[in-house]
Amino acid sequence: MTDNLEKPAILLTSAGAKIPMLQAAREAWLRLFPQGEIIAGDSQQLVVSKAFADSFWQMPVTAQSNKAELRRGCLERNIKAILPSRDAELMFWAENKDYFAEAGVEVIVSTSAGIARCLDKLAFADFGRQLHLPFIPTSLHLDDISAKQFVVKERFGAGSKSIGLAMTKAQAIEHARLLQAPIYQPMQSGFEISVDAWLNNDGSVKGVVLRRRDKVVAGESQITTTFTDTAVTLKVSYILEQLQLSGPVVMQAIIDSKGLPHIIECNSRFGGASTLSIAAGLDSLYWSFLSAMRPDIKLPDFNPAEGQIRQLRYSMDTYQYDSDI
Repeated sequence: MTDNLEKPAILLTSAGAKIPMLQAAREAWLRLFPQGEIIAGDSQQLVVSKAFADSFWQMPVTAQSNKAELRRGCLERNIKAILPSRDAELMFWAENKDYFAEAGVEVIVSTSAGIARCLDKLAFADFGRQLHLPFIPTSLHLDDISAKQFVVKERFGAGSKSIGLAMTKAQAIEHARLLQAPIYQPMQSGFEISVDAWLNNDGSVKGVVLRRRDKVVAGESQITTTFTDTAVTLKVSYILEQLQLSGPVVMQAIIDSKGLPHIIECNSRFGGASTLSIAAGLDSLYWSFLSAMRPDIKLPDFNPAEGQIRQLRYSMDTYQYDSDI
């Protein structure tokens, strides 16, 4: 039935300046619906993505009081699927997934239980400890952490933007005063990686791509390179399958001198640099759209690319003239 719909649309929420994600979503959606469109959605009017989408929707904020208006807006724009891109909105979409599905709008989002666990870094660490998984110890109290150097970050939200790394005890105490809900971790030596993965609706892992975070700016990988490690892949796949997630996710970890992973956190959504993993064979957005719109169709196999691929992310300029302003 969806094949006969005129220009079915996919909505990228909190689109902001996420142009690579917008373009990757468009390419995946058009493989499914060649006449389809991509809509950039954001609560702000002046956003860069507006110039790169087929259309733009200045959306109401994702609050329960606005869910009827949001669903009505989706129907008016022929939106058939929603791809949330910001941590703070994931719980809203998860809790209202069925509400939108009743209107024929599928939301690409994990379960609320899995999302809640990932949004709370303390709960995430406690979950790993209870299952004897290699999660980095985390506490509300600095004295609970035995280390020479410490990490201090926000318990909720994008903690990487205000994180304190390799701090002495005195520095950690001082830095914590700048945060709303600080948590403490030991500084783990090693190199940092991201684990891009896609999970089936039953929580099983379909595919994993490992990438080094070679250069990180404001919490995002500016330079990142794929690599292969069978033991790490097996370990992180097992961990991911305990988290009650589905669809695209990105997990952060430190690999120590023995090659063992130490899990930092997990974002239950498509990541900013996860477009690299699409190039590496993890066709996560297409799988997400296909499983949402045509759940009876068998998904294509995961065929990882051979060799390493490096992604370099950079800013660029574009211009608008009278007719487009």
